[in-house]
Amino acid sequence: MTQSNSREQAEIAFDRVQSQFFARGRAVAELQTEEQARQAKTQRLREARLARDEARDQTR
Repeated sequence: MTQSNSREQAEIAFDRVQSQFFARGRAVAELQTEEQARQAKTQRLREARLARDEARDQTR
């Protein structure tokens, strides 16, 4: 293997690792976004339930 051939192989391997790293980062970011959306929805539902229960208690 010549030096340029070795370098080419090393660059290919590095690109592969780098691509995996960035793909993992995108997946983590996507999971975080989904978790934030889930938490926001849970909070809205909790507030709606509390408002409903409070309105029900006031009419009794």
